[in-house]
Amino acid sequence: MGRPHYHVYVVELDDPVWNVARFRRANPDYVLGKPFVYVGMTGLDPDIRFDKHKAGIQANRFVRDWGTRLRPELYERYNPMTYDEARSMEVELGIALRRAGYGVWQG
Repeated sequence: MGRPHYHVYVVELDDPVWNVARFRRANPDYVLGKPFVYVGMTGLDPDIRFDKHKAGIQANRFVRDWGTRLRPELYERYNPMTYDEARSMEVELGIALRRAGYGVWQG
């Protein structure tokens, strides 16, 4: 097992992402007024990963087109971790944010 250098991260998405049918279908319990976010995991620093998304490099469409900023207050306390921990935490964090009413897309 390698050193813990993986990170989960959360990107806030701009409101127009709600106009995308796939995003709406993935969030049937969205609570009006809560943020829209993308939850991902990376072996890079989250700032570098966000910049790559925005530049279209291995980018998720929702982050590339609607990502506005990282939300470190939602993920920093978990990082860094091993690959397996990050894979699990990405799912758990997405579930927790959905449960809190957020609109969530996961990597």
